[in-house]
Amino acid sequence: MWSYPRTLAHRGGGTLAPENTLAALRCGLAYGYRAVEFDVMLAADGVPVVVHDPELGRTVAGSGHVSDYTAAQLGAMDAGAWFGPAFAGEGVPTFDAVVSYCKAQRIWMNIEIKPAPGFDVATGETVARATREHFAQEIAAGELLPLLSSFSIEALQAAREAAPELARGWLVEQIPDGWKRQARELGVVALHCDHQQLTRALALEVKEEGLGLFCYTVNTPERASELLAWGVDGFCTDRIDLIKAGK
Repeated sequence: MWSYPRTLAHRGGGTLAPENTLAALRCGLAYGYRAVEFDVMLAADGVPVVVHDPELGRTVAGSGHVSDYTAAQLGAMDAGAWFGPAFAGEGVPTFDAVVSYCKAQRIWMNIEIKPAPGFDVATGETVARATREHFAQEIAAGELLPLLSSFSIEALQAAREAAPELARGWLVEQIPDGWKRQARELGVVALHCDHQQLTRALALEVKEEGLGLFCYTVNTPERASELLAWGVDGFCTDRIDLIKAGK
């Protein structure tokens, strides 16, 4: 079952700020979003950082791979100038910095474990343990916790072993054949899929299985309304300016 917020800001601030940065979180908050999705992978020193691409160049100025640099080196790189001069100097934030900001602002998190190739298990373990440490008091008090999600089955399995207290969602582009068996084996509470690959009949089937159903990335109010009418529990959006938080 889905006990989480319904509308999430994709990568912090959608299309209104450089993705996966503290500036993006501030932007999302300015639009009333207190629920976000963001991506986490490991730097060369094993420190989890918030970034989407394993290679530098698209959103982070530089060359090579995220796993070639330490978290401190990545933090000193420019992850904002590509979006606009007002964001020049915005660095790659650590996972700890993002979680600390979200907790201080009471922002709920869908934490996507986004391992670089070959780092699935290590990333799943590290992110799950770090999240458990950040939310030790909330776990003890039975409060609402972040949701871990990933396309990587290995990362989800590793996260489950490292922090079984934390719920997980299985990310797929298109819900595959055999999804019921795989979801049970993974012990996930939700399926996350590309909304363009979802049908009303499949949405009903997922809900009848007792799983939460989350979609990415929904960018028009009309499509959001249609999906919610199908029984979709939540979605992330790039258009935080068009889709109101919580609506």
